[in-house]
Amino acid sequence: MIKSAVDWLNVQGKRKTALFHISRESVLKVSAPSKLVIASRESRLAMWQAEHVRDRLAALYPDCTIEILGMTTRGDQILDKALSKIGGKGLFVKELEVAMAEGRADLAVHSLKDVPMDLPEGFALAAVLEREDPRDAFVSNDYSGLDQLPAGAVIGTSSLRRQALIAARYPHLVIRPLRGNLDTRLRKLDQGDYVAIILAAAGLKRLGIPERIRACLDPEQSLPAAGQGAMAIEIPAGRPELQEWLAPLNHEATAQAVAAERTVSKAFGGSCQIPLAAFAVIENGRMHLRAMVATPDGKRIAKAEVSGPANAPQELGKQVAAALSAQDADAILAACKAEAADAGE
Repeated sequence: MIKSAVDWLNVQGKRKTALFHISRESVLKVSAPSKLVIASRESRLAMWQAEHVRDRLAALYPDCTIEILGMTTRGDQILDKALSKIGGKGLFVKELEVAMAEGRADLAVHSLKDVPMDLPEGFALAAVLEREDPRDAFVSNDYSGLDQLPAGAVIGTSSLRRQALIAARYPHLVIRPLRGNLDTRLRKLDQGDYVAIILAAAGLKRLGIPERIRACLDPEQSLPAAGQGAMAIEIPAGRPELQEWLAPLNHEATAQAVAAERTVSKAFGGSCQIPLAAFAVIENGRMHLRAMVATPDGKRIAKAEVSGPANAPQELGKQVAAALSAQDADAILAACKAEAADAGE
């Protein structure tokens, strides 16, 4: 199990492909499912994630028929505007929730960082899978890292968090929005729209193309978003049998870490209009949580960190949020909201 940033460095470039085997006798308290339908976005990465969950469930319940319902979400359809301007990351999950509410799907698989901090009434997270590499990845056909980019070089990112962190350290670069699924973003790089782009390392590794990564950005250089690299399974609330069937897929250490991170994000509104990072690592039962809030131009940044028991993630998240507030994070948040209002968001 990977517990720290150091561990992730040691496994860079390696893919975890083995299924997680659990004794059926140890997990089954209700009858095994006969059929399950997984709702998923239709992008290649989203389908990989759904297929991964399907294979995990098939190993647990070999007599179960498992289908994937591919869907296109509004977040996938609107590609000419920044995500923060069209309603946020919840646009990637709404259609999947409708499919579950209508009984067309039993569960939905998401990248956790796309899941809103507060789920709509009637839905719940049933499991958080073991995290992949949580870091940001520098991708370029011509340069090996951010330090090598010349003044005026155009770099693409879909994230205000990444924008703020890059602007703070590399004010000589030109940062432009980058939307679309992973393949679309790589194509835009390859056709020369950008000199470099920043993506999540996890997606590139899951799709088997880690060679596109020229450098992984350490958390000290680019603190990850809350939940980055983790997958989550959402279900309709009030279906305890689903919770029971999916319980073996939950990875406790990852669930604890992302609970702390999402607590920080929720404290500041959980909006993608806010450049916010939160990242926790666990080692020997202890959690170390770091977080950052900034203005999009990177000129004002508040940072905080705390350590404590891993089994108290929400409390640690609240402590970090309070520490950020003590460092003028609320004023930074107000500035972000004012800027969004001026932009007509």
